[in-house]
Amino acid sequence: QVQLVESGGGSVQAGGSLRLSCTASGFTFDDSDMGWYRQAPGNECELVSTISSDGSTYYVDSVKGRFTISQDNAKNTVYLQMNSLKPEDTAVYYCAADSAPGELVVAGTGGCWRPWLPYNYWGQGTQVTVSS
Repeated sequence: QVQLVESGGGSVQAGGSLRLSCTASGFTFDDSDMGWYRQAPGNECELVSTISSDGSTYYVDSVKGRFTISQDNAKNTVYLQMNSLKPEDTAVYYCAADSAPGELVVAGTGGCWRPWLPYNYWGQGTQVTVSS
């Protein structure tokens, strides 16, 4: 059974840090590209960061220098270390995996899943709230 389970969200003051974790099961994690999306209230989803199976990474401009994505293949877990958090980072953060071939598995209410995105496995999301 495919699962992506996010954890680590919470409430912090501006300037603080959080580390999100996404633990995968039911598919070959090592061969998968992983991503973090977020959706702030009233906004469309935004791709925050990705890490490919070869280790290459991507960050949206607004988080460069503040967020770091990493993965531990032994633990089937991808992390998003978030430092110097800002109120505009407040959002629900979703973990996603591109593990082809594979069926579509979306946890919760669907969050940031969109049919044109390459990620076929999605977690239920974790809330991050940053107060000023």
